[in-house]
Amino acid sequence: MKSTFLSLATLAALGLGIVAVADGADDNVPEKVRPVPPPGVSVPASDRAVLEQGLSELGTSLSSLKSDAKAAPFLADVQIYHNAVRYALQYGEFFAPADIQKAKTLLQTGKDRAASLSRGETPWITKSGPTALGYVSRIDGSVQPYGLYIPVSYSPTVPHRFRLDTWFHGRGENLSEVNFISGVQGNGGPFVRPDTFVVQPYGRYCNANKLAGEVDLHEALADIKRRYKIDENRIVVRGFSMGGGAAWQFAAHNASEWCAAAPGAGFSETADFLKVFQREKLQPTWWEQKLWQMYDAPVYAPNFANLPTVAYSGENDSQKQAADVMAKALEAEQIPLVHIIGPKTGHSYHAQSIPEINARIDAIVERGRNPAPRRVRLATPTLKFNRQAWVTVDAMGKHWEPARVDAEVQDDRNVQVTTSNVTALTLSMAPGHAPFTFRPAPTVSLDGTKLTAAPMLSDRSWTTHFRKEGKRWVRVATPEEEGLRKRHDLQGPIDDAFMDSFMIVRPTGKPVAPGVSTWVDSELQHAITEWRRQFRGEARIKNDVDITDADLAAHNLALWGDPGSNKILARIADRLPIQWTAEAVVVGDQRYPAGTHAPVFIFPNPLNPRRYVVVNSGFTYREYDYLNNARQVPKLPDWAIIDTTTPPNSRYPGKVVTANFFGERWELVPGPK
Repeated sequence: MKSTFLSLATLAALGLGIVAVADGADDNVPEKVRPVPPPGVSVPASDRAVLEQGLSELGTSLSSLKSDAKAAPFLADVQIYHNAVRYALQYGEFFAPADIQKAKTLLQTGKDRAASLSRGETPWITKSGPTALGYVSRIDGSVQPYGLYIPVSYSPTVPHRFRLDTWFHGRGENLSEVNFISGVQGNGGPFVRPDTFVVQPYGRYCNANKLAGEVDLHEALADIKRRYKIDENRIVVRGFSMGGGAAWQFAAHNASEWCAAAPGAGFSETADFLKVFQREKLQPTWWEQKLWQMYDAPVYAPNFANLPTVAYSGENDSQKQAADVMAKALEAEQIPLVHIIGPKTGHSYHAQSIPEINARIDAIVERGRNPAPRRVRLATPTLKFNRQAWVTVDAMGKHWEPARVDAEVQDDRNVQVTTSNVTALTLSMAPGHAPFTFRPAPTVSLDGTKLTAAPMLSDRSWTTHFRKEGKRWVRVATPEEEGLRKRHDLQGPIDDAFMDSFMIVRPTGKPVAPGVSTWVDSELQHAITEWRRQFRGEARIKNDVDITDADLAAHNLALWGDPGSNKILARIADRLPIQWTAEAVVVGDQRYPAGTHAPVFIFPNPLNPRRYVVVNSGFTYREYDYLNNARQVPKLPDWAIIDTTTPPNSRYPGKVVTANFFGERWELVPGPK
């Protein structure tokens, strides 16, 4: 029988942008790094003139619409077209002559939308089929695009809520905004289902939806829920190749938020994938191995008990490794993985596998997500991903070591909970979901200690908090603790500061350590440039003398320079765990010459401890890591000392002399010997 499958060409046309084999031996040589994205083609003068004229006209329309309050909620839907063409023209990101014509078409679409908005009309948000929309990201204030397929059955007056599927795109180094928007507004992806919205996140380009790319999905979903009636209990995460890696990641981190997961191929962890697929000889530092856990799905295997999952691989695809790894990890949790394998198939979907995948996922969706399951499993190495259903870990014994909670409602008065590496915990059920009697209050057996919990309230909501005091669990009134402590979204590593609103703060003064000022200037520019190239936004930037109280309240601050050159750093220098003087960088009892060494670190901002300061760093993976998505994970922990006499390269900002994580109270702790 002849094998039938969706070909690579077909998948590419659907926006997967995939590759079928390892990226090649040259991509394992840090000294021979090719640029990502690649250089663009030259734009003929006549085409440039047309594009610049179109940008000017669209920009004028956007400016006039900004004063129209009714137009404000939809301005991003127009801005995405202006941004797409401006970026491509300004930064040389037309990768083929055909991209230039796409840009002209996008400008016309933007003009048409602007004209509709000026008349108070928004036809693109109700017309069925694929479209492109936009939202303003809290991270950097940029307008980010996403694709949305609107089902034929949708009408603003329809009372019921709709299923929504994600479709995460594959790797595409040429996936500029021009190419992404052109693709998604013409195609809803390969798994369009009846009565179903499909969102295709841009994911901020080509990072497998990691870091800011991960936030992109949550921000796009929030924007969709603002516009449309979406059923919170019928959201499915799907993707293939790099998008399959994203689907594994979202399933692992946020298992209880989705109705089902359907990852195809991709990668599910770092080390084995790079060995098998990329054939890379790995020599990670101890902290890099710890940080792999941030995006290694096997670490979160218990969470899959909260999420029905159907995996797919081609029989002959080297990326079948991802599901094989997950099958082993899930089996250890007594969760047999449903793994559909396309016979004699490489890196594509076998046509006969698609109906089976759809039938299984559709059946799960028909049942819907249970927002308050009787049993919840939670596994995490970090407070960044600290919640599953009604269980939240508020504090850990030690970051980057496995933490786990198993919680079960046994009857209408008793909850059983066991934990490991957890020191504070919240149990919380939304209104209507708590299954208890009103009196007496539920009893929680927590690691064998029976504790009286807070009572269920009249709306059948329930929230109760516990904390370890020494080795004893006690019930407390609030999850908050006095003083510094690592907590959700304030737990590091350095890269975490760039997953929320941030501002780069340039130094304007005279450095106390002038020997490293050239390095500071170079790395500052590198951070600005690479943020735009890799995360597709133009970072907020201010001089240190212009920072306001509003900035301190609203943003994580990436402070560049030293206590002499940066006014904000000078204000907080004596309250930071790493000291920097004209003579030395001081870390505990260790001293490093200030003329040749610079600290990079993250810490709660002493001027606003609910926000971070980062000193002398942007996101920490670099050019070598752009070449394979499994590499695109944090490369430095909470702090590091850089010897600046070794020039920055494609892997590090200089020679990393030492590095470590802070302790659970943001204190200096000994590193591994």
